[in-house]
Amino acid sequence: MKTIVPKIDQIDRKWYLVDGENEILGRLASQIATLLRGKHKPEYTPHLDLGDHVIVINVDKIKVTGNKLTQKVYKRYTGFPGGLRVRSLAKTLQERPERVLFHAVKGMLPKNRLGRKMIKKLRVYAGTDHPHQAQKPEVIPDSLRRI
Repeated sequence: MKTIVPKIDQIDRKWYLVDGENEILGRLASQIATLLRGKHKPEYTPHLDLGDHVIVINVDKIKVTGNKLTQKVYKRYTGFPGGLRVRSLAKTLQERPERVLFHAVKGMLPKNRLGRKMIKKLRVYAGTDHPHQAQKPEVIPDSLRRI
């Protein structure tokens, strides 16, 4: 028995459309990360990028559980003295809801150049409109939805 490693021209990439309305943030992010990595495919190999493209719409209607809206904070540092910037999840969801899901999915991908390549296949939009109709995205079937 031999292990088959797919070549670059043998990789079949699909486009999936995910509706984020009434979805829980962490559960949705883990399903999207699985699709981006390609773990739902039988030819999955950890050191190759076999994942599919994912379009997420209605991110502004996403849900979080517990007290995360007030307690969870996003920190960044400008590089200058006193430059620590702290923003709560509620304020980030109100102003830039795309960043919340993008940040959650990015944290679930590998922290190397393979992960940076995978995150480029994620497109996140706050409303229902997206400019990727030409790619004919498929709605995720239930078999992939509950991975």
